Amino acid sequence: MSNTVRIMGIDPGTNYMGYGVIEIRDGKPEALVMGEVDLHKIKDAHQKLRYIFERVQSLTTEYRPTEVAFESPFFGENVQSMLKLGRAQGVAIAAVLSASESATIAEYAPSRIKQAITGRGLASKEQVAVMINSILGTDYKPRKLDATDGMAVALCHWFTTSNVLTRATAGEHRKGLGGDSKSRRGSSSWETFAKSNPERIKFK
Repeated sequence: MSNTVRIMGIDPGTNYMGYGVIEIRDGKPEALVMGEVDLHKIKDAHQKLRYIFERVQSLTTEYRPTEVAFESPFFGENVQSMLKLGRAQGVAIAAVLSASESATIAEYAPSRIKQAITGRGLASKEQVAVMINSILGTDYKPRKLDATDGMAVALCHWFTTSNVLTRATAGEHRKGLGGDSKSRRGSSSWETFAKSNPERIKFK
């Protein structure tokens, strides 16, 4: 682990929570695990939060990520939904902090994540899933696309933090909200990866 970076991405949700873990070796990402946490059968809101805490804590302990990235709640018209997602994210962050003393935490807006993975901030979940397999050389066919969304968060974090220009032009707060000039004009991290690994990019 001393010569590698392990990143866990989490897409918080109140019905399904997606997650993915990658390990960076020799400058390239390798998929370790991807999945979703099923919450839709838990009716009590507080018990959902307890389950989120326990599962994220367990994942953090098992995979020992050095960095953890979260998708930020979407600021839409439904205030109640935004509040529920905010609670889910907060509990998940607390779980990481309780299980790891050293893991760093970052947040990214949904549009920024899609931009980093597909080049389009309005890409569909299906398009994100296709690109995840292309980038990682995998053949994931998850039951729910929340799983690939979680993996997308991890890859977005790697694309962002591995690029010197991104770190220099985007402060932590602006990066998390997806509001810097970098996110508006596209991801040079993604462009660099595509140019360096043309054989890994396949469109369906």
